[in-house]
Amino acid sequence: MKITEVKVIKANRCVFVRIDTDEGIHGIGEAGAWGFLAASATAIETFRCYLIGKNPLDIEHHWQYLQRFGHFRGAVVMAAISAVDEALYDIAGKYFGVPIYRLLGGKCRDKVRVYNHTAGQTEEMLLKNAVKGKEEGFTALGHLNPYLDEPRELPFHDNPTQLLYKAEKRVAKVREAVGEDIDLCLELHRRLDPGLAIQLSHNLEKYNPMFLEDPIRPDNYDEMAHVALHSNIPIATGERITSFYDFAMLIEKEACSYVRASIGVCGGFTGAIKIAHLAEAHHINLVPHNPLSPVTTNAVLQLAAAVENIAICEYPDPYKASTADNLTNSGVTLRQVDMVNEIPVFKDGYLEIPEKPGLGIELIDGVEEKFPFRPHDVNARLNLDGSVCDQ
Repeated sequence: MKITEVKVIKANRCVFVRIDTDEGIHGIGEAGAWGFLAASATAIETFRCYLIGKNPLDIEHHWQYLQRFGHFRGAVVMAAISAVDEALYDIAGKYFGVPIYRLLGGKCRDKVRVYNHTAGQTEEMLLKNAVKGKEEGFTALGHLNPYLDEPRELPFHDNPTQLLYKAEKRVAKVREAVGEDIDLCLELHRRLDPGLAIQLSHNLEKYNPMFLEDPIRPDNYDEMAHVALHSNIPIATGERITSFYDFAMLIEKEACSYVRASIGVCGGFTGAIKIAHLAEAHHINLVPHNPLSPVTTNAVLQLAAAVENIAICEYPDPYKASTADNLTNSGVTLRQVDMVNEIPVFKDGYLEIPEKPGLGIELIDGVEEKFPFRPHDVNARLNLDGSVCDQ
């Protein structure tokens, strides 16, 4: 079997690759470099000249080759490699007539626990969506930002005292609203400095969050390790990391209790499996990062089926409406679920594992025309004094 075509598909806020073969089998994958998807699309096109004519089943070799032929990597390149790797595994699964998890060692679980995105631009909206998530059947609420999901155009103005008190009061209200049986996965969006992060973690202990995600900027593993050492709440981080070797350093420094590897930028299935094995050797669990389309959700489910040390998975709502500028001619708002042929079944806080060969999902015909590509704007939030605020 040989690769005959490599095609980039840009639709909505997503970049996919479709790889065709001379046996009529094709595979799809998704790049995950948020904000730089167009650049990742170019990287995929660069790989095309290498991939054409190759055996798609030599996945490890292609993964090594595409990483090591050049002198530079980074998120853009690794997102492209991740998409290609997912597509090659999709081909392999279809070729052998099995879901991808069978190629990764078989099934470790029958279903995958997930958490939702509990967003809120106001405190009232945050509480309302937390209760709604519980009512929908989620046993964990995630992407829960105690500093709210305010518009980036609104300057951020809280001082350190407000950062401590507001976060504690909001988490307390969420805990009271949903009760003691729900896991709270707090997303701090890199908002704090190490000292303040440690102080906040102590204040939030009594509400028993499952983890604090990225309380500080994740660029310095030593500082993240310092926060983890002094916090009694587990730290989760890793979504920005693209290299297997960087994950090794993060884990060796004991900088987190949960690894937030993103299959769309860490090297696809090949990279994620290597990271999972590293983490397992240190009794660390994975919480895969996933802000992407249903294609990536299926990829995460295939990974979670085969990897023992998965704690829980992020689940972006596929039924969420796209923005107002993305309407059909009939005026019906499109959703991510409309981009694919089917999605996994959600029930009682879990997603069913797709059992069809490969990823178990396909893009609809004409997805590029129905969902015009919309790249992300360069739009950082600012503090009241004009400096950059992480959000």
